[in-house]
Amino acid sequence: MENNLFYQRAISLVQKACDNLGLDEATRQVLTEPKRAVEVAIPVKMDDGSTRVFKGWRVLHTDVMGPGKGGIRFHPETTFDEVKALATLMTFKCAIAGLPYGGGKGGVQVNPRELSVMELERLSRGYIRAIAPVIGVDKDVPAPDVYTNPQIMAWMMDEFSIIQQNPEFGVITGKPLSVGGSKGRVSATAQGSLYVTRAAYRSMGRELAGATVCVHGYGNAGAIAARLFAAEGAKIIAICDSKSGVYDPQGINVDLADEIKAKTGSLKTYPNGKQVTPDDVLEIPCDIFLPASLEGIIHEGNVDKIQTSLISELANGPITPEADEVLNKKGVIILPDILASAGGVTVSYFEWVQNRTGLYWSDAEVQERLENMLVDAFYTIKKFKEEKNWDNWRAAAFGVAVQRVAKALKDRGWC
Repeated sequence: MENNLFYQRAISLVQKACDNLGLDEATRQVLTEPKRAVEVAIPVKMDDGSTRVFKGWRVLHTDVMGPGKGGIRFHPETTFDEVKALATLMTFKCAIAGLPYGGGKGGVQVNPRELSVMELERLSRGYIRAIAPVIGVDKDVPAPDVYTNPQIMAWMMDEFSIIQQNPEFGVITGKPLSVGGSKGRVSATAQGSLYVTRAAYRSMGRELAGATVCVHGYGNAGAIAARLFAAEGAKIIAICDSKSGVYDPQGINVDLADEIKAKTGSLKTYPNGKQVTPDDVLEIPCDIFLPASLEGIIHEGNVDKIQTSLISELANGPITPEADEVLNKKGVIILPDILASAGGVTVSYFEWVQNRTGLYWSDAEVQERLENMLVDAFYTIKKFKEEKNWDNWRAAAFGVAVQRVAKALKDRGWC
């Protein structure tokens, strides 16, 4: 999706919620503009002795409910508008989950696969040096996102600690366990989607056991989600990465798919079922569809081919507004990204709390807290939707989130 369009669509969701809630113009303006946006140039000494300069950003949408919170992505197509859109969405994702945060997001325009490990470390540290004045444990707390990982977070946390001349584990979340990471963080986004989807199914008097599931995007979140849903007794019938896919109506062996993907980098040699394209996976009939790739994969051009009764959005913005409208008219339940993919930021919050208190939780404690918070969020949205008689889950989710942020703006006297 073209990034300016993605930003405009993110803003339109907020504006629609403001309209539905009857909010005043001042509140609307605060909710649709970032509080702070920083653009940086990062010079990096390459292994061959040359220097390349990379462009990066850090955006804080609002901190009315607490410090900014949101990931850092390293991607060749990242732009300022994309980062602004994602920071905006993070505000409402945090509000839905009941977290004491505002939305933040960062990005660097780079293809990390083209860098050596040493070049990647220099870039990571250089980015943190550039944005150090605007981040902090009580100011803005980054985390991993597309093409960043716990090792990169460890370098970033270490660089900030060097600048501050003090250990600052809480400034970054998504770190390795050895340096203050939280148990359950790697699987958190997928785990949160499972909890929310299971709650939705149970609210309809159904269980996940026996449900057929398609997963579009077989990176970290998608692969873990496939494993988790399979463990619940669901049948994973289709998966795909960016270039290859598998369809098997008898059910895919997720462990074997993971092994092949790890060894070969694709799913092309999976021995059972049928090889399909990522576009094919969108058209396969299933009970539950999990979009776990990039934004805008379901759009006007393919929405009529979607054959599912429930979509749980693991990715940010995987459905365009036009496609969203079509699916809602067809009666498809859409668990929106600000709810269904909130597991990652929720466990990031747990990590931040553990870093600040020095008390670390077991995996069982993390899972119990995560499930309680996200299931509570689901039923809060469900109740709001029913009481307001609003027409879809996304509108209800943004209604709950915008209402919470607007209340904080009023209570603090900002509007």
